Amino acid sequence: MKYDNSKVRRQDRLLDEARAREILASAEYGYLSMIDMDGKPSGVPVNFVWDGEDSIYFHCADEGKKINILECHDIVSFCVIGKVNLLPSQFTTEYESIILDCETTICTYEEEQLSALELFLKKYSPNDLDTGMKYARKSLFRTCIVRLDIISWSGKCKQVIRES
Repeated sequence: MKYDNSKVRRQDRLLDEARAREILASAEYGYLSMIDMDGKPSGVPVNFVWDGEDSIYFHCADEGKKINILECHDIVSFCVIGKVNLLPSQFTTEYESIILDCETTICTYEEEQLSALELFLKKYSPNDLDTGMKYARKSLFRTCIVRLDIISWSGKCKQVIRES
């Protein structure tokens, strides 16, 4: 996984990799951007988990527009937002964001599917891991797990210095 800010236009607003990793580990959702079968843009917010290395997972139904698109076009963009602070009186916004270019794979091996669902439970329902894994095993037949393998990523932020 290559963190590369060299192509970010505003080099004065680079987000350091350590903070980008914190955002990737803790953010509740990201925005998946794809190109549909007709060449039109399509996007959707999704809950996700990061494996701490090179992959992100999300889950969805095993049929529908998102899966149809991913079966045709396996390269996507994924955006995750960190802290945001609107500053209306200064006509600006403080923000943190990361953009990831990824290759998608629809997971077909039960071991990887359950491992991804366990990551979800640890992130979103840590106090109910045992019950959650029982539920995951029972509902696996109707759950699609998609892995996003990170090709490259970058981060940007804006911090406003407040005048006293």
